[in-house]
Amino acid sequence: MFTKKNQWWLYLAGSVGFLLIPILNTDQNTGNGLFVFNEMAIRDLSRYVLLLMFFYLNYFILIPKLYFGKKYLSYFFLLFISMLVIAVVPQLFHTPQAPWPVNTHPPESFPAPFLPHPGEPAGRNFFFARIDHNLFLFVAVVFFSLLIKINIRWRKTEKEKLDTELSYLKAQINPHFLFNTLNSIYSLAIQKSDGTPEAVQKLAAMMRYILTEATNEKVPLKKELDYIRNYIDLQRLRFGEEVKLNYSIWGNEEGKSIAPLILISFIENAFKYGLNAAEDTNIKIVINIYDSRLEMLVINNKVTVQVSDETRNGIGITNTRNRLELLYPSAHDITISENEKQFTVNLSINFV
Repeated sequence: MFTKKNQWWLYLAGSVGFLLIPILNTDQNTGNGLFVFNEMAIRDLSRYVLLLMFFYLNYFILIPKLYFGKKYLSYFFLLFISMLVIAVVPQLFHTPQAPWPVNTHPPESFPAPFLPHPGEPAGRNFFFARIDHNLFLFVAVVFFSLLIKINIRWRKTEKEKLDTELSYLKAQINPHFLFNTLNSIYSLAIQKSDGTPEAVQKLAAMMRYILTEATNEKVPLKKELDYIRNYIDLQRLRFGEEVKLNYSIWGNEEGKSIAPLILISFIENAFKYGLNAAEDTNIKIVINIYDSRLEMLVINNKVTVQVSDETRNGIGITNTRNRLELLYPSAHDITISENEKQFTVNLSINFV
């Protein structure tokens, strides 16, 4: 993505390249390929300078203020005036040098600065020939500036739409985690467990992460995994030895980043639907970290649980899958499968 500084360098490079066109096009200036600043060269260069000035006028002022403001009549009127200026002003650099034969006079219908060179169309056709000569370049500049500006506006609109959707999804996810964690601490308090202070401390760390980090587009992978560790520790404090848990992380966490809260929903879902003291509870969570991707496997046995209709809708997983499509459209792969005994999530995310 271009920063503002990079954009200004791009504008500068594009402007210099555009102004080099009449200089490099030396065929019309000399026969030996050398550029000479004669009248014709100065006239051509001035035309390109005016076109460049019009490009930035159109790009930064006319399009945002008039075209996007739906003031089309004013916009096209100013385009017409600009076209006339670009067609006429370069002719001011031309001074006639008596190109007509003796005892003849130049057309009286044109002032001296607009008289043609020998071989150029004379009379009224000269003025319109000059407009035709500049029309193609002018129209190209208009459409080029419109194309760039419309494309930037479209990308900005798409980004705002994406940010809005992500904010909505996160707003649904965060309270969901909070309520589940508070339920865990409430259970510890009812049992008068010595682990209650530790649980509160871990909850504080989780909330600090949500408030300070989870609003960012990307977070360090280590912080995301610390958040998951705190969540799992809270569940262990709550259920103790009732949970048969196999949790492991392999690979180097340092120097990698990931979208926040993109993994926890699948882990939280395993605890929600895989815990029952009266049945065979077994949860397996394995995270493998490679140089360019992360792989996560989550497996839980299916047990009988009391779940409300609202919770059963699976808001967490649904929203996380939506976020994966938005943030990693071609850089993730997810497979969710189940049978009579197990529920399995296999997720792969490329670091981008």
